[in-house]
Amino acid sequence: MESKQEMARSLLKTSSVSIRTKLLHKTGVSLYDTSHGFHEEVVKKKLQQFPGGSVDLQREDSGIGILTLNNPSKMNAFSGVMMLQLLERVIELESWTEGKGLIVRGAKSTFSSGSDLNAVKALGTPEDGVAMSMFMQNTLTRLMRLPLVSVALVQGRAMGGGAEVTTACDFRLMTRESEIRFVHKEMGIVPSWGGAARLVNIIGNREALKVLTGALKLDSKKALDIGMVEEVLQSSDETESLEEAQEWLKQFIKGPPEVIRALKRSVSSGKELCLEEALQNERDLLGTLWGGPANLEAIARRAKFNK
Repeated sequence: MESKQEMARSLLKTSSVSIRTKLLHKTGVSLYDTSHGFHEEVVKKKLQQFPGGSVDLQREDSGIGILTLNNPSKMNAFSGVMMLQLLERVIELESWTEGKGLIVRGAKSTFSSGSDLNAVKALGTPEDGVAMSMFMQNTLTRLMRLPLVSVALVQGRAMGGGAEVTTACDFRLMTRESEIRFVHKEMGIVPSWGGAARLVNIIGNREALKVLTGALKLDSKKALDIGMVEEVLQSSDETESLEEAQEWLKQFIKGPPEVIRALKRSVSSGKELCLEEALQNERDLLGTLWGGPANLEAIARRAKFNK
């Protein structure tokens, strides 16, 4: 007979599975709330005080979204308003059921230089820094978990927080002259938008330590060599490199949106959940597709060829 302790452990495990799975896949769920000391509305009011630039979203009929960090006079540095707009755009993408892919880029041939120093100087207390960290960790985790195959198109420089944003995408592409620089050490801080944790997942702890300490400079060649990026694009022209990135991304998003989105969710589960939770999620995702239009159409095609 199962003991009370075993029953309790079983119940706790079931509870933690449902909570983690809900956090990973239910849209509109924040990482942090007041139980973590995070007061989102208070943070939003503070960030609203620092205007400048915009985060623009264009949704293509192909199912590709193009998210543009647009503050070229400051190398697309994130103002407070841009941080707010990034969350708004991510929320829009969470409800875009026809979407299959996403390109994140910067305006005017450079990616992003990180945080706008005006906001950094004004939000000078440790409490302010931690609150902004939690806000951006939440936003970029939700970006990473979108059921869209995402790629960061790096032109010019991706520095500091800009470098961290690239790690929230599934893939990265660079133009030949571009560079990714985690300059946090030079600013006397550490990455705080989730970039260090994601970087370890992308290139491993040893290479991540080299990059974060500044011992390894990530120009396009080095980034390609260590697996930070998938490809170095032929063109450095803003329009042509975007077209290249779109063509590159299309190879991953051929097929019905519901299938592509489920595949991305299954990979996210495998990356973030323990094996039992990931397997459970696979079953749940299969249940949404088995016997559905895409499945029945594929079976009919196979049956036709097998006659």
